Amino acid sequence: MGRGPGKGGALSEGDLLTLVAITGTPGTGKTSVAAELRSRGYEVVDLAEHIRSHGLLGDLDEERDTREVDLDLLNDSLEEYRGKGGLTFLEGHLSHYMDCSAIVVLRCEPRILAERLRARGYAEPKVRENVQSEILDVILCEAADTDIPVYEIDCTSASVGTCADGVLAAAEGRGEGLLPGRTDWSSEVDEW
Repeated sequence: MGRGPGKGGALSEGDLLTLVAITGTPGTGKTSVAAELRSRGYEVVDLAEHIRSHGLLGDLDEERDTREVDLDLLNDSLEEYRGKGGLTFLEGHLSHYMDCSAIVVLRCEPRILAERLRARGYAEPKVRENVQSEILDVILCEAADTDIPVYEIDCTSASVGTCADGVLAAAEGRGEGLLPGRTDWSSEVDEW
């Protein structure tokens, strides 16, 4: 699996950012971290809400129990946030597909992730799909395959505030300790 800071390398302190993606497998803490950033006065775009409000939901994939989204249309619909100055966070498990300045992938230990998803009422096949995705670094690998700097934060036991601090550090070019490769759940693959 390709690990590294994305093909774009790491950011340097002082780099001008406009959009920073906060992504990760469902249940890793994106919404909680986004709410914390919002409470600190940062602009955060909830991609799920943005998709609904802009009529970007596609057909239902019944096998996976999810709706399709045209990523090009979604990316185009975010143009209003680009170049307006200031820092805007894109929160959602599709945000790493968008044109942005940096990608922060939130991670969670598989057993804890499964508990969180079950508490949300996810069906067992959906729990298994998402846990396997987390174990196999699917979103991290997708992000690392871009030309955008990538960071990862293990949110398993860290407080929401600590995770938000990490996102800000990455966004401000102080994310040297958050480069991908520190989180590895691969030893748990046989359990799922």
